[in-house]
Amino acid sequence: MKVEIWSDVVCPWCYIGKRRFESALQQYRDATGDDVEVVYRPFMLDPRAPAEAQPVREVYEKKFGGPAMAEQILARVTGEAAGEGLEFRMDIALRANTLSAHRLLVLAEREGHQIALKERLMRAYFIEGTDIGDRETLVALATEVGLDPETARAWLAGDGGRDEVADSLEFAAANGLTSVPTYVFDRRIAVPGAQEAETFVRVMERVAATDGPQMLA
Repeated sequence: MKVEIWSDVVCPWCYIGKRRFESALQQYRDATGDDVEVVYRPFMLDPRAPAEAQPVREVYEKKFGGPAMAEQILARVTGEAAGEGLEFRMDIALRANTLSAHRLLVLAEREGHQIALKERLMRAYFIEGTDIGDRETLVALATEVGLDPETARAWLAGDGGRDEVADSLEFAAANGLTSVPTYVFDRRIAVPGAQEAETFVRVMERVAATDGPQMLA
C-alpha cells in the first residue's frame, strides 16, 4: 500500500495529523505485518507568502480578522497538538514561504530521508521558531537528517524539485484536494483532515481488503 500525504510544513493540522497517522500506521503494521510506503506531497497554504519570515501571530491576525480570533485559533491548535505530545510555540513561530522546503523534500525523497526531514522541518517551525524559508537554515536541517550539505545547497540554488512541486500542486487541484492534510491511499481513497488514528486504521484495512481501481488520476 502507498499513502501519499498532501501537506504543508507550516500547517498545524498537518503536524497534528502526522502524529495521529503515525500512531495508526504502527497499529496497522503491528496487526498485519503489511508494508506501507509513505510519501509526502507538497501543498502551499500561501504560495504568495513573502520570502522574509513574519511572526505567525501577525499573519493570523491579518488573515482571520484581528488579535482575538487569531488568539482563539492559535490556542485551539496548540491544545490539540499538546494532546499528541507536541509542544507548539506559536508565540515564536515564523511564517515563511515554503517553496524551498518543499523542493528540498523532493530531494530528500530521492535520497531516502524524506520522512526524517519532514519531521525536522515541522519541529523547527512549530517548536523552535526557526525560519524555514532561509536556504542556509534548510541546508543545515537537511544535513542533520543525513543529506549531503553541498548537494542540498546546489539543489536549492538551481531548479531542483520545482517541476515535482508543480506537478503535485497540479494533481491536487485536478483532483479536488483543497485542504491539508489530505491522505491518499493507493490513489483510490482520499481522506482529508487530521483524523483520529482509529479512522486511518479502518481506511487502511478497507484498502487492503479490496482491489478497486484508482479513482484519482
